Amino acid sequence: MRFIDSHAHLDMQPLVDSLPDVMHRAAANRVEQVMTIGVDLPSSQKALELAAMWPQVFCAVGIHPHDASRIPSFEWLEKQLNAIRLQDAACKIKAVGETGLDFAKEYSPRAVQFQAFRWHLDLALEWGVPVVVHDRDAHEQTLDVLAEYAARGLAGVLHCFSGDTETARRVLDMGFYVSVSGVVTFSKADVLREAVRFTPLDRLLIETDSPFLAPVPYRGKTNEPGYVRYVAEEIARLKCLTLEEVATCTTRNAQVLFALPSL
Repeated sequence: MRFIDSHAHLDMQPLVDSLPDVMHRAAANRVEQVMTIGVDLPSSQKALELAAMWPQVFCAVGIHPHDASRIPSFEWLEKQLNAIRLQDAACKIKAVGETGLDFAKEYSPRAVQFQAFRWHLDLALEWGVPVVVHDRDAHEQTLDVLAEYAARGLAGVLHCFSGDTETARRVLDMGFYVSVSGVVTFSKADVLREAVRFTPLDRLLIETDSPFLAPVPYRGKTNEPGYVRYVAEEIARLKCLTLEEVATCTTRNAQVLFALPSL
């Protein structure tokens, strides 16, 4: 039984301060690969550095919608991300992201978020990699944009999925994956649990989004990749499957989407 944490932020504190211990605990919980995700240029650079250090770690690079307004120009951003990519001799960059739309806090104006989102999707097509999508309180707008790019062959995942069954159906119809975090274990997450029941197992990924959103029984504490098994356990319960079945299928899904090496 093996798990893949498809979305973590290993560069963030407190994880990065004790990363050998974090990775040891992940291995003890059968988490054998981790995708660490960039949210700005420094974290994207650090994500690649960590992926180069740890054979079981892979990464995505990009700018979170919160920071979209901090991009001086897209020509500048392209130069910076391509410079990071040129350092990737071991081919550890497996996706672009996280990018998307966040209308909950709107740290960046919506119009700027849309521009940055589309720019990242174009980059993912150019690089030939999938996209890791952040969608918070912007389901309809996010999916409208993604539908255009899915029609052009773009693949990807809605990370930390927070939509309902109808949102999941639209994600699935465009060929994208749904990634489930520890939120599915929260007491008030009935809408998400129903969406998970609806989503076929061969289209699900599991993630921690660590150090955030620790699942029950660790809710309120620092999350880490080793806790992704609790997400898998809840999916198994919801779908009346064994934990082994969920582990096998979600691991295969992550490997297919991100072109990860076989375990």
